Amino acid sequence: METIRRFFDPPRESFFLFGPRGTGKSTLVNERFKEALYIDLLDPETFRTFSAHPERLRERLLAAPDKRAVVIDEIQKVPQLLSLIHSLIEKKAGWQFVLTGSSSRKLKRAGVDLLAGRALLRSLHPFMAAELGDRFNFDTALQKGLLPLVLDSPDPGQVLQSYAALYLREEVQMEGVVRNVGNFSRFLEAISFSHASLLNISNVARECEVERKVVEGYVSILEDLLLSYRLQVFTKRAKRALVAHPKFYLFDAGVYRSLRPKGPLDRPEEIDGHALEGLVAQHLRAWIAYSMGDFSLHFWRTRSGVEVDFVVYGSEGLFAMEVKNSARIHPQDLRPLKAFKQDYPESKVYLLYRGKERLVKGDILCVPCGEFLEELRPGTEVDNGGGRSHGNQSGRPLAPKSQQGKR
Repeated sequence: METIRRFFDPPRESFFLFGPRGTGKSTLVNERFKEALYIDLLDPETFRTFSAHPERLRERLLAAPDKRAVVIDEIQKVPQLLSLIHSLIEKKAGWQFVLTGSSSRKLKRAGVDLLAGRALLRSLHPFMAAELGDRFNFDTALQKGLLPLVLDSPDPGQVLQSYAALYLREEVQMEGVVRNVGNFSRFLEAISFSHASLLNISNVARECEVERKVVEGYVSILEDLLLSYRLQVFTKRAKRALVAHPKFYLFDAGVYRSLRPKGPLDRPEEIDGHALEGLVAQHLRAWIAYSMGDFSLHFWRTRSGVEVDFVVYGSEGLFAMEVKNSARIHPQDLRPLKAFKQDYPESKVYLLYRGKERLVKGDILCVPCGEFLEELRPGTEVDNGGGRSHGNQSGRPLAPKSQQGKR
């Protein structure tokens, strides 16, 4: 696959760039920082050198005075470098450090706060549909996800099947993160049933036949490896009793499908529905990250079971979205959004579905899900359509004006 321009805009100052394996971090920094001093800690010899002698970084910099940008790929492999980088940034010699990582676990232990205020935190996500343009295929994205590593492969299915094993081998087993890799492998299978659902740690622990505290640790490991995340319930000015449990998501729809067991008792439409919801979630997370606004992503669910899949909240507005894996819109599909609109009349509400027509039903804009994803890009309204508006829901752009139109 030729290099595809990403929406991510690198800052001019030093920054961390976090993202799971295969999201294209190395490709991006190689493209945007072609003249930089490049240090790849995945290279065994480079890893051994800097592990034993972190001060070698200063020597390399002094020997290359024309290099103003320094890229260190997979910084979590040698967290000892952070103290030295902190010192070099303090010298204000004009160096820009670009520090990529696919795990925050070691950095947390080593004290990534050493660079607090000195290096920005940024994230890279799987492809957005709008980044792919004509290459985007909605049905393929639902089945295989949008990881660059997968899409660039002649055998995407095989890459997905080996993706979790890669993490188990290189991040979990080699680093001694867990004592029992077999238990962790069973956990990965069990936790896949929680994708796009309320996370109940006790239920997962019973399924894995391990203690609850162990499962809590495993979930934290997944989050540290950037393979999963939790959405918290939206509680601002709550007028109803809401649930306390967060929702759990794996970071990519294809990775979810690769981990989710399938059998004669599993309904395909249930798996497809969770994959669709996860695909929308990963787009919204990428959109928020690249828009550089103050938005946060939540869900809304009352104790009586009324749920809205996504709530986007920020200074630019309040937006609620329900995702339905159906080509037809039924009256019951609109009820959660109507309830949310009743509690938050200032909100804008959307139903994303598998049909082909944009429709307005009362205060609710119904948008084909594929169309929504294809048009979602940093600096545009959440309903997109090239800045189209409908009825009384025209709204302001969700990204600050300084970010509009940036790529």
